[in-house]
Amino acid sequence: MEPVALKRRLTDTAARRYRSAGRFAGHFARGKLHWDPVFTALLADGLVPERARILDLGCGQGLLAAWLVAAEESHQAGAWYAGWPPPPSAWSFRGIEINPRDVARANQALGALASVERGDICAADFGAPDAIALIDVLHYLDPASQEVVLSRARAALSPGGVLLLRIGDASAGLRFRIGKCVDQTAGFLQGRGCVRLHCRPLLEWIGLLDRLGFRTDAIPMSSHTPFANVLLVARS
Repeated sequence: MEPVALKRRLTDTAARRYRSAGRFAGHFARGKLHWDPVFTALLADGLVPERARILDLGCGQGLLAAWLVAAEESHQAGAWYAGWPPPPSAWSFRGIEINPRDVARANQALGALASVERGDICAADFGAPDAIALIDVLHYLDPASQEVVLSRARAALSPGGVLLLRIGDASAGLRFRIGKCVDQTAGFLQGRGCVRLHCRPLLEWIGLLDRLGFRTDAIPMSSHTPFANVLLVARS
């Protein structure tokens, strides 16, 4: 199966789970999974460890869990792209999300496949995960809180664990400003009012992770979008 066909299959399978959570949940899931390159990259680059205890901070509707379930099911059915590594199996998923509507949608769609709870990622117990996802989350926190969350993530990760952190590169000019405007508009439409975002240049993010003891690789993550997103793969 070619990557485009596989991506379409995974998107359809994962988004279908959200039908029971309402029309908005289903449409949002389909659009996000189709257009956002980070989901494909996680599989194509084998970034989620096998048997990982996954902690998704600011998980929203839990789309990452639905995507991984779809990938595992497709691989077991023999529908996979030979150029990608097998998707992770035997993983567990815990999500923390502050928006109660997203928590409700996630639990309605995922049921026993994942645990999604309402909480503040600045204070919630992180447990002992093998992989932590922070996808488009930290810029909603002030700089001091960003450092608290990253420090707590470093302390919580098991030896050899991985932090998957996607950020917008504030040094990237117009593409960054477009992404920032989209995020502010989305926050307003979600009822957050005028959201103030706290962004950093890419090199500053990498420097912060280095000071916390991570070994970090940066992967461009804006394919086919007008944004300046980068996925930082930070290993403990």
